[in-house]
Amino acid sequence: MKEILFSDKPLTAVTLCQKLDIDKSTMSRLLTALLKEGFIKYLGNTKEIVKADIMDIMTSKATREVLIERTQNLLEEIFNFTGESSYLAVEENDALLYLNQVDNSTRVIKMRNTIGAQAPLHCTALGKVLLAFGNSDIKLLDLTEYTKNSVKKSRYLQKELDSIQENGYAIENEEYEYGLSSVAVPIFNHDKELLGAIGIAGLSARLSTDTLQEFAHGILKINAKNIKI
Repeated sequence: MKEILFSDKPLTAVTLCQKLDIDKSTMSRLLTALLKEGFIKYLGNTKEIVKADIMDIMTSKATREVLIERTQNLLEEIFNFTGESSYLAVEENDALLYLNQVDNSTRVIKMRNTIGAQAPLHCTALGKVLLAFGNSDIKLLDLTEYTKNSVKKSRYLQKELDSIQENGYAIENEEYEYGLSSVAVPIFNHDKELLGAIGIAGLSARLSTDTLQEFAHGILKINAKNIKI
């Protein structure tokens, strides 16, 4: 790790083996571990190794932990208001990353646990909110068609994102999975910086368009509480 940290140029596994007198199989295991923990990275598609920005990694993890802690009550209130599973999510590598979920229902069939899972941005309410209020370039997104309701062209997606910015919330109706619908709103810090998205998802049979819009306005009111990050 020191060799990589203090090197003024990218290194390769072969170079490290020679410098440290370590065999290739051992070096491969070491590099795999460092890569998995996020301490190093490869330059593009090359075999050149450089240090990752550890401070950014640590700051990002710490910020997410604080965000999860500070929004727990919001998730609880949103669940109590809607009776549907509530979620907190952020954008990571052009995908949606679920950070937290609250589902205290006594239903026999409940929403699956998605904490730590990823989902597409363009066809989920949480993802659309992150696109509408974030900095992602939608022209670079892979607009995969998951259902017949999925947005397939960037110009249509942009039109919807403009509407989301105006209304302050996003609604999704069976665009990612048949039988599931969702609604989400953005959360900001005091400097108006986007922190993530928060919302609910549930069976489309329970979530008509009118119900989703009613929930959207209710969630906006709940979300109006200050989040000190």
